[in-house]
Amino acid sequence: MRIFILSVNKNIYSTKRIAEEAEKRGHQVIVINHTKCTVKLGLHKPEIFLKGYNIIDFPDAIIPRIGTTVTKHGAAVVKQFEMNGIYSTARSLGILRSRNKVRTLQILNRKHIPIPPTVFAINPQNIDEQIALLGGPPVIIKLQEGTQGKGVILAETTKSAKSILDTFYKMDTSIMIQQFIEESNGEDIRAFVVGDKIVAAMKRIGADGDFRSNIHRGGKGEMVQLTQIEKKIALKATKYLGLPVAGVDMIRSKTGPLLIEVNSTPGLEGIEGTTKINIAEAIIKHLENNVLIKS
Repeated sequence: MRIFILSVNKNIYSTKRIAEEAEKRGHQVIVINHTKCTVKLGLHKPEIFLKGYNIIDFPDAIIPRIGTTVTKHGAAVVKQFEMNGIYSTARSLGILRSRNKVRTLQILNRKHIPIPPTVFAINPQNIDEQIALLGGPPVIIKLQEGTQGKGVILAETTKSAKSILDTFYKMDTSIMIQQFIEESNGEDIRAFVVGDKIVAAMKRIGADGDFRSNIHRGGKGEMVQLTQIEKKIALKATKYLGLPVAGVDMIRSKTGPLLIEVNSTPGLEGIEGTTKINIAEAIIKHLENNVLIKS
């Protein structure tokens, strides 16, 4: 196969690992900086130009690794490839949906997937009501678009929550508020889904004094055994969002597992290092099963 990895930097761990495993299995791999691509629409078939060349017909499959700062352009490039019948490990609509946390939770809540009690509003006049709807403080305040624990704040009192929320509202920043699940104890679970299988899972534990469990923020990972309910949640979430390859984040609560986020560009470094599972190879095998075998 000819595979395009859409990534701004070929030296990023996840990009390098996927390229290495693809080449080991005899595929031709090119890392494409999607921010340098020009999408052309018109009377003819879809076109994507890079350095003066139309690259739309070159790949047999693409693996999007789209950063949060260029989500809309990256998704547009992915959509253009999709319009030309190219298989993608992340659908353009799935990328856009997953990047907006509220939209993700709305879709999955409608499909009866359990999530933490969540509210969002743009009215700074009813902050007390918003906090009360979650049972009072402490509450978690999150940017609707963010990753790696950035833009996630724990407000331990109503006063601090009101101060933080008022600041965000004045900045015209889209946020949401969630009930603080105390029993999760700064831990969450990352399930890595490839196709219709969970190929790896780990528990992420926050650094001392930090309720966030992201490894990028000093947390650590350890092996974890998923329950059957957790497996079903992860597989259903990626199916509903249109993300054949994704990371699904959950927390364990008194009422059972709760989904908190789905990542369309999940990193490989932390989970491969923790589980010793070759996830990059699993992604390439998934492409082979969905492109080579079906072609």
